[in-house]
Amino acid sequence: MRPSCFSYTRASDTREALDAARRGGRYIAGGTTLVDLMRETVERPESLIDISGLPLREVRATEGGGLRIGALVRMAEAAAHPKARALYPVIAESLELSASAQLRNMATIGGNIMQRTRCTYFRDVTADCNKREPGSGCAALKGHNRTHAILGTSDACVATHPSDVSVAFAALEATVHLLGPDGERRVPFADFLLRPGSTPHREQAIRQGELITAVEIPALPRPLKSGYLKVRDRQSYEFALTSAAVALHVRHGVIREAKVAAGGVGTVPWKLTTVERHLVGERPSAALWAAAADKAADGAQPLQYNRFKPELLKRTVERQLRVVGGMK
Repeated sequence: MRPSCFSYTRASDTREALDAARRGGRYIAGGTTLVDLMRETVERPESLIDISGLPLREVRATEGGGLRIGALVRMAEAAAHPKARALYPVIAESLELSASAQLRNMATIGGNIMQRTRCTYFRDVTADCNKREPGSGCAALKGHNRTHAILGTSDACVATHPSDVSVAFAALEATVHLLGPDGERRVPFADFLLRPGSTPHREQAIRQGELITAVEIPALPRPLKSGYLKVRDRQSYEFALTSAAVALHVRHGVIREAKVAAGGVGTVPWKLTTVERHLVGERPSAALWAAAADKAADGAQPLQYNRFKPELLKRTVERQLRVVGGMK
């Protein structure tokens, strides 16, 4: 890490945190992403606001059977929580397949969904990267792009979003709760993480000084079966090549609701609405899983070194549909 100066404030309550952020400070809790980026000089904030002591660490069921997870709940805490495991196994599984045990014990839910891409060109300050330096170009477009996105890309950026639990949140149509100088507001998860377009440096629909307070998953019809599948180069501490979060509500032998999203393939967690529409109203079968999964890569634009991803995505989604649907 190059020598740099920054101020440090430990917020005792949300008002103190918001006041400090209004003056340009950056929030830090577990620090598992921001400290890395500071060490690599990708990020050089002048002021850090430690929010780890704020009362945002509750996991609770909401009316009707939904789930609210405080922004400062550790990943390991959320994964182990009885309500999360009982109501939405897909959340617990996506968390358990993330990072390492040490990181899960430190990293928070709010920090996880805010984390920045693991694109090697973004983290190499000598490389062209529009996320890091708008207008400089995207070295990944013609570089080593095996792990990059095939959905939601633009001429300015092809980096994937690295979070696993964000894929589950996207599938379940969660809502992000925010608190800022102008009060509270809610943002649908589908709108919270932004596709790159021509402004890849804008990654979240969050305003200056706003603080994530919770992520809320709506109540869904029961019985509901859900799960998460992650395909990666190795079985531990590795980011996804493809992943699939699936939740199915089946009643009287017919799929009444289907929630499906993919990770490792999009610039944001990718909601597979075409797959969902193909499933609803149908009876579970091996033929249905295959036909629905065949639509998972619709619109994909693979690059030179990730042409394998569309087919791998289809196979990943089909496999997880079979598992959740009870037809392994």
